[in-house]
Amino acid sequence: MHEDRDFHVVIVGGGVIGSAVACFTLQETSFRGRVTVIERDPSYARASSALSASSIRQQFGTAINVAISRYGIAFLREAAERLAIDGNRPALGLVEPGYLYLAATEDGADTLRSNHRIQRAQGADIALLEPDALRARFPWLAVDDVKLGALGTRGEGWFDGYSLLQAFRGKARALGANYVAAEACGFERADERIDAVTLTDGSRLEGDVFVNAAGPWAAEVACWAGVDLPVRARRRSVFAFTCPTSLPGCPLVIDPSGLWFRPEGRAQFICGISPDASNDPDDAPLTVDHALFDDVLWPLLAARVPAFEALRVTGSWAGYYEVNTFDHNGIVGFHPMIRNLVLANGFSGHGMQQSPAVGRGIAELLVHGRYRTLDLSPLAYERIPSGRPLVESNVI
Repeated sequence: MHEDRDFHVVIVGGGVIGSAVACFTLQETSFRGRVTVIERDPSYARASSALSASSIRQQFGTAINVAISRYGIAFLREAAERLAIDGNRPALGLVEPGYLYLAATEDGADTLRSNHRIQRAQGADIALLEPDALRARFPWLAVDDVKLGALGTRGEGWFDGYSLLQAFRGKARALGANYVAAEACGFERADERIDAVTLTDGSRLEGDVFVNAAGPWAAEVACWAGVDLPVRARRRSVFAFTCPTSLPGCPLVIDPSGLWFRPEGRAQFICGISPDASNDPDDAPLTVDHALFDDVLWPLLAARVPAFEALRVTGSWAGYYEVNTFDHNGIVGFHPMIRNLVLANGFSGHGMQQSPAVGRGIAELLVHGRYRTLDLSPLAYERIPSGRPLVESNVI
């Protein structure tokens, strides 16, 4: 593809995934084409990239997801240099206190052990901690009901996701990407190819390859090409609170209930939980579900950390997960029937941390016709119509 100097890549969606694809493609020295990114909301007011809690972990249950995160953390550590523009380095605020998964049943403990073998085989630094070790390391944590914990000793933490988005976007633009502030509304398709994307103002953009990076709205974009994509926008509420008691060494904690919480500076914390499946509709308004905190989160927080009895809520926000309802894993690569449609969708809350590997991988597909840095073929679309889910045990 790269031999055609007029090769035009059109990306629908300018969030962190679309901008990462643009950035990595233009950094390929053998690419001689053009990149256009269509983003309907340059303010990113409703974008998942801007509303994400922006964490990164290696504690997955599949080798491919562990490998993606290992690439991601290595990139984030170097991002200030790699995404610098004219010597100006983005500040991403990366910290690596780790994730702590807690299991309250023997089955849960067995899952942590099974995942641990996969994680260690991929080179991840994860320690299994019995209850006594948890009490010694985290004396503020209630673990009487805990059978086992799994702690990332390095390579896990959180960062400023909005800054990463803007860093990818800024670098892509500096390398020549054209960001178009417009709303796409359809594809012009002929047989196995897309010829152009149409915009709501009546104009059209011709291209040679089209990348669906539309986040929570990916299914709508895929539908323009006649593709049924099992990706839905699901609201997630995040709550900020303070606690008068310090929690030394606090990582991001994943409770057996599904509750997660993490520190955000001195005496500050954020938390969340996925709602029950019966109360998790598609495209719910981006308004905070305050009852979720009062009825569900606060009792869970106080039970796990007694000091949280005295917490005080200071803020909240809501954003969308782009949930892949088939198996909660990303869908990445060329569509098997529409030869110039590339999918980068359905990351189910992991898109921010997976954006470096996905951006790199798609750039390699576009320029070289194959993955070279990391084989992302386990995330290919073909597993969906063939009914072969990529089963991930550590979904939160």
